[in-house]
Amino acid sequence: MPPTLTLAILTVAVHAVWLLFVILGAIWTRRRPAWGVLHVLALVWGIAVEVGPWPCPLTMAEEYFEARAGAATCEGSGMLRFLDALVYPTVPSALLVTVAVAICVFNLGVYGWRLRRLLAARRRLGMSPFRHT
Repeated sequence: MPPTLTLAILTVAVHAVWLLFVILGAIWTRRRPAWGVLHVLALVWGIAVEVGPWPCPLTMAEEYFEARAGAATCEGSGMLRFLDALVYPTVPSALLVTVAVAICVFNLGVYGWRLRRLLAARRRLGMSPFRHT
């Protein structure tokens, strides 16, 4: 297998893992505040990429490696086609953007709910809501 095809497959796989993190990260980050900060940043980035004019760097890397590997003409390996279909499902782009943004907003709502519960618990205990003691 050519190295550029391997890099294309690896990049698409990383993209798939990143998407899973964005979608399911609120579950993973429970009781992991550092991961929660990273996930919130990933959610904001995801919304910006979906609704803004900026391209996703992972998509650009995938396209670069796929073109270098000749995947555009020979359709790449089976793994590459599978991962591409996973990352880029064949649905209307407007629906895909709407669902992606809705997932991100839902996850941000989970963090808002968690923060609200934390602040309420701190108030019940007579603690300052934002002071870490």
